[in-house]
Amino acid sequence: MNFFCLTKFAVLSLWIQTGACLNFTYHNYEEMVEVLVQINKTYPDISRIYSIGMSTQGRRLWVVTLTGAPDETVKGRPEVKLVGSIHGNEVVGREMLLHFAEYLAESYRRGDVPARRLLDGVRVHIAPNINPDGSEIAAEGDCFGVEGRANGNGVDLNRNFPDFFEDNNSARQAETLAVMKWLRRTHFVLSANLHGGAVVANYPYDNAPRHTKRRRNRGRKNTYSLSPDDDVFKHLALTYSYSHPTMHLGTTCSGKYVEFLDGISNGAHWYAVKGGMQDYNYVTSGCMELTLEVSCCKYPPEAELEQFWEANRPALMAFLQKADMGLKGAVLDSSTYEPVNGACVFVQGRLHFVQTTRHGEYWRLLLPGEYSLVVVAHGYPTQVFTDVVVNSTESARVLDLMLTTDSDFTYPGYRRYENACRKVTELQRTMFQRKRRKTRHGNKRRESN
Repeated sequence: MNFFCLTKFAVLSLWIQTGACLNFTYHNYEEMVEVLVQINKTYPDISRIYSIGMSTQGRRLWVVTLTGAPDETVKGRPEVKLVGSIHGNEVVGREMLLHFAEYLAESYRRGDVPARRLLDGVRVHIAPNINPDGSEIAAEGDCFGVEGRANGNGVDLNRNFPDFFEDNNSARQAETLAVMKWLRRTHFVLSANLHGGAVVANYPYDNAPRHTKRRRNRGRKNTYSLSPDDDVFKHLALTYSYSHPTMHLGTTCSGKYVEFLDGISNGAHWYAVKGGMQDYNYVTSGCMELTLEVSCCKYPPEAELEQFWEANRPALMAFLQKADMGLKGAVLDSSTYEPVNGACVFVQGRLHFVQTTRHGEYWRLLLPGEYSLVVVAHGYPTQVFTDVVVNSTESARVLDLMLTTDSDFTYPGYRRYENACRKVTELQRTMFQRKRRKTRHGNKRRESN
């Protein structure tokens, strides 16, 4: 059944009766919220909505989740997310995510096989706009300006996160802290944040050690900042770019020459970003996030929205399906079979880890090959699991890791893995301790005034 679209207000009022029909028009904050509410009302069996916090000016940061069993704890089900408009004037991503949420929900209800396979296997969290204050002052047709880019305090949120390579003393904004807490609560496996101003799939690292940076105005090429999972990030970025009709061509927005080979780029090799959300996701939470630049014009005429949707819909589907690749399972005590919470799971030779959930679950995105896993967990000697084979990028191998307290199983090269695990977990803890201290002090100041 095809549904024709009327005005945005008529659609919202008729949505529950007709099923779904979201127009290709821009949605301000109130209209965006109404769309999310209507998705939840129309598809209550697979959707939930929640807020991760408030913006600087008091607007809630809304998220809609979609999955086949929204209220059940399903062992081994990965959590994935899509985030839009961290730069408030880059609005195409916001509209794409509204359409994608509606598309997934309606496709699932109609029995579409790819949508069913996706939502029965993962939980998708969609945050269309995490900088609503900026978006409210941005203007349609402003392709290259900066009005609305920052939040209500004039701060660029994508330069506001703690940085792995250098101190970032920028005062944490309400929106930034909301995302940080969100990542702390939820073990996300895969993520993308949607931007505008180019057409490219960008992957970590976005920043690089200071001594390796090169400035373009000196006529030198920027430094490629290699992450431990560079091979996986390239695969994820290529999956998106080659599922998109034009991104993989890699041409500039003028179309005059190729700027991005295969339509992908290492972040720092393009230009270095200190305090970016992408690196923060990867370093502190083990979440593999891409930055997807989906439009040359940051705020194009709404007449172009449908063509952006047609270009990005299959790419978004292909990208999210990669949440189920590599390895997944649980870390368990070999004597009691109880889950081991907070264990750091490394791939040998890669000083990057994912942490287990309170149910002992882990997910490690990997390409086909043979690996050894190193597990660091409190109360256990560091242990290695060898000859672990991954055969496919289409589905993850399930592998439970049994830990023993027997010191004879200690992995001899454990020190650097233990240090890496301790460094990041301490970083996570101190970030929120600082926030709590600042909040208490702020409350005392307010009480004294």
